[in-house]
Amino acid sequence: MDKFSNHIKNILHGFFLAIGTTIAEPSTILPLIVNYFGGSSMLVGFFAALLRGGAIIVQLFAAFHAQSYQLMMPYLRRIFFIRFLSWFLIGVAITVFGENYPNITLASIGFGLFMFSFSAGFAAIYFREIMAKIFSHKFRGKTMAYRQFFSGAGGLLSGALAAWILESFEAPQSYGYLFIISSFIMGFGYLAFALVDEPIKEQTSKKEGSFRDFLHNSYTLLKADKRLQFQTATFLLAYGYLIALPFIILDAQQKINLDGVAIGSLITTQMVGAMLSNFLWGSLSGRGKDKLTAIISIFLQLVAVSMAFNASSLFEYTVIFFLIGASMDGNRIASSNLILKIAPAEKRPVYIALQMNIVSLGMFFSIAGGVILHYLNYNILYGSSIAVLLGALFLSFKLEVPSRD
Repeated sequence: MDKFSNHIKNILHGFFLAIGTTIAEPSTILPLIVNYFGGSSMLVGFFAALLRGGAIIVQLFAAFHAQSYQLMMPYLRRIFFIRFLSWFLIGVAITVFGENYPNITLASIGFGLFMFSFSAGFAAIYFREIMAKIFSHKFRGKTMAYRQFFSGAGGLLSGALAAWILESFEAPQSYGYLFIISSFIMGFGYLAFALVDEPIKEQTSKKEGSFRDFLHNSYTLLKADKRLQFQTATFLLAYGYLIALPFIILDAQQKINLDGVAIGSLITTQMVGAMLSNFLWGSLSGRGKDKLTAIISIFLQLVAVSMAFNASSLFEYTVIFFLIGASMDGNRIASSNLILKIAPAEKRPVYIALQMNIVSLGMFFSIAGGVILHYLNYNILYGSSIAVLLGALFLSFKLEVPSRD
C-alpha cells in the first residue's frame, strides 16, 4: 500500500480532471450558459443537479456487481472513455446548433450532462474501492489532500483559461470551445489514473442471486448500522448549500457588472479556497480528525450563504466563493474517509454505494432552489439553505468515528 507512483497518478488525475470540469462549474459558468440559451432558473437548478447528481440512480447497481470483483480498473477505464465522449459532444452540440436552435442546444447539453454524471455512478464505486485498496486510512487522507490541492491549482488554470476563451470568442461559440478543449485536458487525467497499480482483492462478497435481494440486504444493513445512518444524514443535509449556490452568481450578475474576467476571477477564487484549505484538511485527516473536518466545513458553508444575503460588491462575492471552495473540499475528504473507516472490507462497495446514494440526493437540492427562486425571492432561497445546513451542523457533532490506521 501507499506506493509513491500511485500517489502521483492520483494527484495527476485530480489535477487534469479539475481543469476540465471547472470549465462548466455549476455555480458560475453553467448557469450563465443555460441562461444564455433562454433557460429559466428552474432549468439552471435542474442542470446543476444533473451534473452533480445524475450518478445516484446507478451506484447501488454498480455496487451489486462490484462486491464480487477482484479488480476494478478494467471497468473504470471503460467509464473514463464514456465520460470523455459525453463532455466532448456537449461542446460539439453548442458549436453546431448554438443560438439558432436553442432548444436542441439545451437538450444536447442536458443529455451530455446526464451521460457524464450517470457514468460517474459506476466510476465513484470503482474509484473509491481502488483508493481503499492502494492507500492506508491515514495516508489516504494525505493523498486526497494533495490531490485536492493540485485540483485547486488546476482550477486556477481553468479559471484563467475560461476567462481567456470567454473574452476572445463570441458566445455561444466560446461556450462550445470551453467544453471541447476541456474534454482533452481531462483526458490526460483519465489516462494517468488508468495506469494505477491495483492489487487483487482477496476479501470479496458473493453476489446475491438478484438485484432485488441485494437491495433488501442493503436496506437491512443500513437499519442495523447507526453510525452509517448518522453519516448519511449528516452529509445529505450538508448539501444544503446547493439550494443557494447555483443562483448566487445570477444574483451577483444583477447587482454588479460581471464580465468574462470577473467570472473567471470568481472561479479562480473558489479554486484558491479549495487549494489552500487542503493544508488544513490534510493535517486534520492525517491525525484522524475527519469528524472535526466535517464540522468546520459545514460551518464555513453557513458563513458563505449568510454573506450572500447582503453581498453587493465583487470583493464580497470573492470571499463567498473562497469559503465555498474550502468547504466543498473539506466535506469531500471527511465523507470519503469516514465511510471507508466504518465499512468492513468485504462489504465496502455496498457501504460506499449506500452512503453515496442517499447523500447524493442532496445534489438535487438545487432543483428545490430553482423552484423557490422562481416563485419567491433570494432571501427565502438563502434562508432555506441556512436552515438545512444548521441541521447538518447539529448532526455532525453526533458522528461516531472508529480509530483505524
